[in-house]
Amino acid sequence: MRRVRSITAATLAALALGAHAQGGDPAADYPNRPIRIIVGFTPGGGPDITARYVAQKLTESWKQQVLVENRPGAGGTVAAGFVATAGPDGYTLLSVSSAHAVAPAIYAKLPYDTQKDLAGITLSAASKYLLVVPPSLGAKSVQDLIAMAKARPGHLNFSSAGVGSGSHFAAELFKSMAAVDVVHVPFKGIPEALTETVTGRVQFFMAPIANAVNLTKDGRLLALGVSSAQRDSLVPEVPTIAEAGVPGYDSILWFGLLTSSKVPRPVIGKLNREIARYLRDPDAKTRWAPIGLDPRPTTPEEFDKLIADDMATFTRLARAGNIKAD
Repeated sequence: MRRVRSITAATLAALALGAHAQGGDPAADYPNRPIRIIVGFTPGGGPDITARYVAQKLTESWKQQVLVENRPGAGGTVAAGFVATAGPDGYTLLSVSSAHAVAPAIYAKLPYDTQKDLAGITLSAASKYLLVVPPSLGAKSVQDLIAMAKARPGHLNFSSAGVGSGSHFAAELFKSMAAVDVVHVPFKGIPEALTETVTGRVQFFMAPIANAVNLTKDGRLLALGVSSAQRDSLVPEVPTIAEAGVPGYDSILWFGLLTSSKVPRPVIGKLNREIARYLRDPDAKTRWAPIGLDPRPTTPEEFDKLIADDMATFTRLARAGNIKAD
């Protein structure tokens, strides 16, 4: 009896070792085929630019093709729904912007659960907004703009790149923290929102810094404040909004990578380590600085927390302003 038991134990141990060697670590032979990064927006924006940089680096490093596929629609939720239900193997990734954390606040129903169905890999980059006004408005500072808004409640308008966009909610946060009554005028995208602000038909815009900086340099727009907690090297002379009259104001435009939450954690960890290595390389900063992007790698857990925190903020703002997707 003892001999049978010892043989059985030895056999089980051998089987366990064999199973571990064959597939105990799901990241051991990952990747062994092409990877797709799905972008929920059209080419040229932050989610697309950061995804293509990462795709190029992964392809070079892992010798596996990494393809970027644009699937725009419904503020990025079409792409998010696709990735949430993709095979849980780490071969389908999602490139998002901070609009990803806005979606649960403004859509009555999404085809996925933002926190349960998708998992962070890493934040890729962060950017800032410039609070810009047309020179014809006469506001020379954030305090001037606030004073104008309070003197004539409901009279000033602000533009955005659409309901639920980052530029919309950055302005909603300003509206809330400055305690002003201003009216949202959404447009189809950033170019239209900028044009209407330049002409003076709309009085201010929280514009992504890369899109607005040249218009401020040539005098067609006046920059009153930077949205982040620190000033930006592209416009070092412009104070932060917090410095200029709204203490504690801090709103960034971020970009990052996610995948299905069912992907094994070792695979997510392997992706995180490799991508973070590229983002820490000086080459990323050199390429992205001129367009206002700051490489900012995180752990998967840190990125998940950022999304959760922003979801809470955006939900509060959406409820206060009765903001819903069309």
